[in-house]
Parts: sequence; structure tokens; C-alpha cells
Amino acid sequence: MRKSRGFSLIELMIVIAIVGALAAIAIPNYLNYLAKSQQSEAKIQLGAIYTLMISYADGTDNSGYTNATMNNIGYLVFGVPRYAYALEALTATAFTARATGISGRIVNDVWTIDQNRNFVDVVTGDFNS
Repeated sequence: MRKSRGFSLIELMIVIAIVGALAAIAIPNYLNYLAKSQQSEAKIQLGAIYTLMISYADGTDNSGYTNATMNNIGYLVFGVPRYAYALEALTATAFTARATGISGRIVNDVWTIDQNRNFVDVVTGDFNS
């Protein structure tokens, strides 16, 4: 009788199938987790814009939020942002700042913040389900 050494082809194929099934479950979950973690950039930056807008409106010669721009409130982005930021609906007493995802799985993911510091997930990405 011959001694068996190593693994048979069937055993190897079973192991490969199990690893493939685990990867099919784990990789999409990991990518969703990664996308959700990238949303923290939008929340942090919108919080910074909120603080700058409140300071801007409290300034001496400013007419509320009406004439605010990203430049004149002092907003700067460092590094490579994953979201594009804009000011919208500016009035003397109200504003809305918007963050729109521009790369990866967060493309078109939209968050807003207003003068009352209300965060709203306007457009939910597929990864939020």
C-alpha cells in the first residue's frame, strides 16, 4: 500500500470554496464599513463650516449670513477631500451648508447642516442600508 502525502484535489477545492464564500460575505461588508467611516469627514467639515458661519454672522459689519462665501468665512481644505462643500440658501438669519461625496463608494452621498446645527443625510448611499 501507498502512503498518502499532502492533500487531495477534492480537499483543496473544498477549502478554496469555503474561503471564497467567506470572502464574498466579508469584502462587501468591509467596503460598506469603510464608506461609513469616510462619512466622518463630511460631518467634521460641516461642523467646522457651522462654527465659521456662526463667527462670520457675529462679526461687526456682516449682514448675517447673506454675503458669506467659503473664502470669506475662512474655510480651507487640507489634503485630498472626499466631499465637495458648498453654502446654500443664505439669508440674514439662516444658512445651509452641503457636503456631496465625490469619490469611491460615497459618490453622491449628500449631507447638510443648517444654522441650528441640524445634520441631515439628504441622499443615503447604498452602503447605509
